[in-house]
Amino acid sequence: MGILTGDMKRLIEEQKLAFHATVCPDGSPNLSPRGSTRVWDDDHLFFADVCSPQTTANIAAGSAVAVNVVDPFARKGYRFKGPAVIHEPGSAGFTRGVELMRADGSKLTGRVKAIVVIEVRDAAPLVSPAYDDGATTEAEMLESQWARFTRLRDRRAAR
Repeated sequence: MGILTGDMKRLIEEQKLAFHATVCPDGSPNLSPRGSTRVWDDDHLFFADVCSPQTTANIAAGSAVAVNVVDPFARKGYRFKGPAVIHEPGSAGFTRGVELMRADGSKLTGRVKAIVVIEVRDAAPLVSPAYDDGATTEAEMLESQWARFTRLRDRRAAR
């Protein structure tokens, strides 16, 4: 049994958008949204470098990666941490990553510069402090967030 649970895999496959944090050589943080985040296997995640020059450069320089994936409606998710490996075009890892993306319906496969595979060494839940009162249920959170996003959609449509 790997580190990634069934619920972790489900959330990643549903959301795909995750925020990847690395550290630049000068010590400054780099946070990058990646819409291509996927499950590689029971112990690894991956993303496609389509437009990630700083993230990929930081990994090449030895930075570990932290990945946050959150369901914006339930306001729950997971944080993953670990080292990563970059697979360049022509490698077996690159080919496998592009095939996994294609099988999942990605339209980005022709623009992939590299596949980055993250070894998940640490995984932990993320839960909004909105649940801290002990009374808020996930169903209530979902209802309030759906209402909030509906208001935002309606405001945007009115512009």
